[in-house]
Amino acid sequence: MRYPLVLDLETKYTFRQHTDPKKLGVSMVGIYDYGSETLMSFFEDELTKLYPLLENASFLIGFNIDSFDLPVLQGYYPGDASQFKTFDILEDIKKILGRRLALNDIVKATLGKKKSGHGLQAINYYKEGKLEELKKYCLQDVLLTKEIFDYGVKNGVIYYPNLSEKTPIKVDWKKYLEDDGEKNNVSLTLPF
Repeated sequence: MRYPLVLDLETKYTFRQHTDPKKLGVSMVGIYDYGSETLMSFFEDELTKLYPLLENASFLIGFNIDSFDLPVLQGYYPGDASQFKTFDILEDIKKILGRRLALNDIVKATLGKKKSGHGLQAINYYKEGKLEELKKYCLQDVLLTKEIFDYGVKNGVIYYPNLSEKTPIKVDWKKYLEDDGEKNNVSLTLPF
């Protein structure tokens, strides 16, 4: 049985410094593994320990994972990261609403919580050598993404702020927890 992973990645550089995602550099990857119900983090020099987990996941779940996290990770991953089965929460919202929303707005409206900072802060943590703060920031984003996903699975709806109220978005995410990914198995590109 295969289970999904929630993934979030932090970079060393911004798009102002490099326009190619593969050159942004990975400072930290955080995951939540539904199979073992554990939260894990990987610094750049530990990424090879992450690859078997990614390759054995039924789905990689994230917020902007298709356009950001996986293209950045492709700079390191020796296989083809586009072969992973993903569920991108932001892409799903964009299909439904026709526009993008910020994770923090969805977190506030749906969970009544907020992110502890923003991506530029994570880059500064890395540059300043504040690796524990970087890890805490990244793992908090993983947990918030997981909580949004779990809320959508359980309730069939998430919310976003719209003027003075919150507006529902109907979602159908349960299938990403129930499908073990075996039908359309990932063609493994690493020799595991």
